[in-house]
Amino acid sequence: MKIRNLLIACLMGIAVLGAAGVARAGDVRMFVRHEVADYSAWHKAYNEFASTQKKNGVFYQAVYQSTDDPNDVTVIHDFHSLEKAKAFAALPELKAAMEKSGVKGAPQIWYTMKSVK
Repeated sequence: MKIRNLLIACLMGIAVLGAAGVARAGDVRMFVRHEVADYSAWHKAYNEFASTQKKNGVFYQAVYQSTDDPNDVTVIHDFHSLEKAKAFAALPELKAAMEKSGVKGAPQIWYTMKSVK
């Protein structure tokens, strides 16, 4: 019984790691910071866009709110290449979704790469 439980725990761990996506050296993290009109409405629209994110190379994402202003949002998306990240950022449907969700003004976007060291 203990071996069976250990095996189940190991399989669950592998599934969690696979679902989260493991970053490799050279992977790219895109940061997007913007102000939104209403965080709750924006977050609902953001969640509805998840399948488009995945289809366009996002293997990990997270959302952060400023501690001073809940409508000041920073989002991270991880990609396996800079080309995929930039292609995603240029999607017309992303721009439309951001406008529809209440993003105010132009977002700040920057890219970083996971260090090879």
